[in-house]
Amino acid sequence: MRVPQPEGTKGSLKWLQRAVERRPDLLALPGLPDIRWLSPLRADDFAEYRDAAFLERLGRGHLAPELATFWPRGGPQWDALGLAGDRPVLVEAKAHVGEFLSPASQAGPASQARIEAAFAAVQADLGALPRADWTRVFYQYANRLAHLWWLHRQGVAAQLCFVSFRGEADPGIAGPEHAETWEAVFALADHVLGLPARHRLSRHIHHLTPPVAALG
Repeated sequence: MRVPQPEGTKGSLKWLQRAVERRPDLLALPGLPDIRWLSPLRADDFAEYRDAAFLERLGRGHLAPELATFWPRGGPQWDALGLAGDRPVLVEAKAHVGEFLSPASQAGPASQARIEAAFAAVQADLGALPRADWTRVFYQYANRLAHLWWLHRQGVAAQLCFVSFRGEADPGIAGPEHAETWEAVFALADHVLGLPARHRLSRHIHHLTPPVAALG
């Protein structure tokens, strides 16, 4: 699914659009080639992509049938997509901690069973010992990790990048000023999800904390 977006006026929507358009250097990943951004782009209605459409956008449309087997429709809607050389880059962006505290899965019984099976496979492979149900706590974070895992199972060297902006000053929803705050948030999520400190996907997961002051 292709989902056009308005030009952002606040929060992560605003800052990620600006970063891609004006300051892609802030989104560079150490050790990887410069990223060619495929979304969100002004010329493409700042669209975001999910399900088979995100694979098409990345030039991996042939994997759509396998994705449909792994995960039900309505999977992650990626905030940004790019290519670092031939490696897909998947981005989830946040500007305040409340955005990270996603609700539980709202899937129906059949879809829920598939999601639980997918999570069980990921947990077993990564050596996770969950302290809470992944479908109920930090669900959005968990399903992004699951999709990274699935892509690697398909032989795709994808990279998952969490962009956590610093200094969001939207009235009433001010975001963290310091990278350490975001580090603590992710550390808590990893603890609750039972992820080991190092696992087979660790080197493919990146954390960036750009300041919004650098984006005007």
